[in-house]
Amino acid sequence: MSLGLLAGILMGVVFDVSYPSQFSFYISMGLLAAMDSLLGAIRADMEGKYNNLIFISGFLANAVLAAALVYLGDRLGLPLYYAVIFVFGGRLFQNLAVIRRILIERYCIKKE
Repeated sequence: MSLGLLAGILMGVVFDVSYPSQFSFYISMGLLAAMDSLLGAIRADMEGKYNNLIFISGFLANAVLAAALVYLGDRLGLPLYYAVIFVFGGRLFQNLAVIRRILIERYCIKKE
């Protein structure tokens, strides 16, 4: 997992990728969903429950769902992107809180 993440970050830094500004909202919601999947994978790995198939399918499903909700909301004139922000943003903070607790517990155990 970490090798692929590193390769993706390097490709993003090296290649100058541009896209039309009307897609920026879709991309930002997709990134929010992808960050949720990434933190979920880190949490699962720290808990010893990581499964590559679950990570990849969740990553793709979350990104597609986020883009679909934003697109549908855009077509209907409804701010459905709030659902994406609320759900994936909340899960980001929840996963981060669990990761923090795991790290603190591991640190406290090492000190004893």
